[in-house]
Amino acid sequence: DGRNRMNSPCYRVSVCQLRSFSISFLSSVLGAESLDNSSSGASVVAIDNKIEQAMDLVKSHLMYAVREEVEVLKEQIKELMERNSQLEQENTLLKNLASPEQLAQFQAQVQTGSPTAGAPGPGPTTGKTQKPAISYVRICM
Repeated sequence: DGRNRMNSPCYRVSVCQLRSFSISFLSSVLGAESLDNSSSGASVVAIDNKIEQAMDLVKSHLMYAVREEVEVLKEQIKELMERNSQLEQENTLLKNLASPEQLAQFQAQVQTGSPTAGAPGPGPTTGKTQKPAISYVRICM
């Protein structure tokens, strides 16, 4: 959502810095040259040129700020994709290690909205080889 990005701290700081710079730049540019009031046509052209220069400078600074924010967001996306991949692998491993009873219990807990963290599933009581008990469950069905 564009509004969320515009409210981000990085965006607000960039805009404030840009606004402050633009104001000081315009003040220095327009104040540096004393314009003769008798040649109003030349004055208007000179002011228009200064405004155009200032707008070009503002545009370049804004583009720099946007590029910087894009790089930050790309890095965050990369980190989130890596974390997602890691969690998917962990999820697959946990599914493979969980017994059918544990999976059924987890499914029931998901449907009822009960907490699942730290809730070990009931182990089978037969003499057959058991899968290791899982102390926490993070399985997405």
